[in-house]
Amino acid sequence: MSSADGPHVNPMKCKVAVVQLDARVGDPFANREIHLRYIDKAIKNKTNLIVFPELSLTGYTLRDLASEQAIDPVTDKLLDPLRKKSKQISIVMGFVESGRNHGIYNSALFLEDGVVKHVHRKVYPPTYGMFEEGRYFSAGSSAQAFDSKFGRFGMLICEDVWHMSLPYLLALDGAEAILCLTASPTRLSGDTSSLTIADVNHEHHRSYARLLNVYMIFSNRVGVEDGVSFWGGSTVTDPNGSQTAQGRLFKEDMITAVLDSKQVQRARRASRHFLDERPELVLRALRKSIDDA
Repeated sequence: MSSADGPHVNPMKCKVAVVQLDARVGDPFANREIHLRYIDKAIKNKTNLIVFPELSLTGYTLRDLASEQAIDPVTDKLLDPLRKKSKQISIVMGFVESGRNHGIYNSALFLEDGVVKHVHRKVYPPTYGMFEEGRYFSAGSSAQAFDSKFGRFGMLICEDVWHMSLPYLLALDGAEAILCLTASPTRLSGDTSSLTIADVNHEHHRSYARLLNVYMIFSNRVGVEDGVSFWGGSTVTDPNGSQTAQGRLFKEDMITAVLDSKQVQRARRASRHFLDERPELVLRALRKSIDDA
């Protein structure tokens, strides 16, 4: 088996719900209730997996509140009702993680069958322009795929998706769907006929989905925090690069779609660019680039 094959992957076949919500800054108990409301709605809709945005449990613009919001996802009682619900539906959400090294991380959590299945720490917390995450969060150091009873997934958080190496690594590690938790702020351009930031993000997702032949699941915030608005527009993009569902702009919403390994299989066999990928060439070039630096 070549390295591009990755590990054995459980066949993926599930219905996913993607939620774009308006979280309250620094009020995790109120946000938990919002999560539970959408979770109950998704369960009634016979959904297997539900995905919430970046820092959905705490709100995004935390600044000095980040340390007060940090929790251990395995032991903190705040998550007890969500752990219980995860026995009925797998749950992906954003939260502030308290690391064993006492670092504070902008993290994504995957709950399933009452336990923590996987945690991803944001690798690239941005600190440029209007962003200042690097002042309050430590950076994660890895991006790994993981197995769920519904298939093999990867998780990324907002800025992570703007670094092409991370979706590539997750796909090589066997992920057939990449879950992207985002809090993307609205930035208007001179052209008011469309929302440029939405167009750019959606094109990124289509490109990754098409080149890696994976599903891209994009959950984005809505609402206003500290004068900054978030635009929503959450999407599910299939392994051919086609959007199969899209949420409304600037309004809370929940969209659903079916994820199916057979679609990944068809896409990769119809156009073999990912199957023919040679990561050993990339590794040699990276080593040379690092040695020459």
